[in-house]
Amino acid sequence: MSLDEFLKNPLSRWLGSGAPDSDIILSSRIRLARNLEEFPFPLSMNQQQAEEVIKRVEQALAAPEIHERFGLLALYRLDALSPLDRQVAVEKHLISPQHAAEGQGRAVAIKDDESISLMVNEEDHLRMQFLMAGLQLEKAWETANVFDDALEGRITYAFDPQRGYLTACPTNVGTGLRASVMAHLPALVMTNQAGPIFASITKLGMVVRGLFGEGSQAAGNIFQISNQITLGQSESEIITKLTGITRQIIGQERAAREILQREMHEQLEDRICRSYGILSNARIMSSEEAMRLWSDVRLGIDLEMVSGISPAVLNELLVAVRPNYLQKLSGKELNPFERDLRRAALIRGKLERQRSDG
Repeated sequence: MSLDEFLKNPLSRWLGSGAPDSDIILSSRIRLARNLEEFPFPLSMNQQQAEEVIKRVEQALAAPEIHERFGLLALYRLDALSPLDRQVAVEKHLISPQHAAEGQGRAVAIKDDESISLMVNEEDHLRMQFLMAGLQLEKAWETANVFDDALEGRITYAFDPQRGYLTACPTNVGTGLRASVMAHLPALVMTNQAGPIFASITKLGMVVRGLFGEGSQAAGNIFQISNQITLGQSESEIITKLTGITRQIIGQERAAREILQREMHEQLEDRICRSYGILSNARIMSSEEAMRLWSDVRLGIDLEMVSGISPAVLNELLVAVRPNYLQKLSGKELNPFERDLRRAALIRGKLERQRSDG
């Protein structure tokens, strides 16, 4: 698949419905930070060294033991991509905003179903990402562990027997592992429980961020919850702890949804139906409004207050409503008002086709 095909397809195959607890946990992610032993960290590298790192990673990914086990991971150089394409890749969670900011000496490798991607020469030489739908942290880690071992057979990592894997940022030293879940928590927000719960889990060594990670806002009541500590704990301990906390949050979100249905059923149903009506009929819509309405309608689908619309269509809209994706789809630069017009038309079209197909 060409990169253009990746970028024009808003629905990543790992972001599917039907996975464990996928009504609340949209996805599970394992991210590993690794560096090549014989090179300085990316911020200290020259252009020649950056090119050599890209070359070695590309050769390693082509090795039979990786290609046969995981399939083809195509490598794309960021300096060959337009600034718009790099931002679309951010909106699809393939690269970070920091990685997209500068193209020279950087690359990304992507598996055909987007469940595995590698940023090359971001903050570290390698940031490997493994994604699965729903709450499947253990399964994502199993894949990550096997892949990491296979890659280490071809690349010598920077590793210290006492400190573990060496990384550019001290907060990643040790396992180099960041495990995270992307959670849709509208009921906890509506009942004003989200803030206290997030404060509690922060004390347990977790961090809560927005839809696109560090520095982003929690659009659509979607939050990323991840471990903050990588040193002094094993990978299995980190994943077990986050899984346990996530299960508690799932339970609290379900309880909050039950309270809303029991004590404020008419008000909740009215809010959801109004949001669905606006999404289905509006002619102008900002990305902020689209995400707010998206959250209400997704909750309505999960509570069976909205019928005829599949969660997959809503998941597709998570990317489709983003500013850069709209410009990519239109094939030209759009001003904010033009984006708002196209966003509304795109949403109407997708919902109309879903109703017709249903």
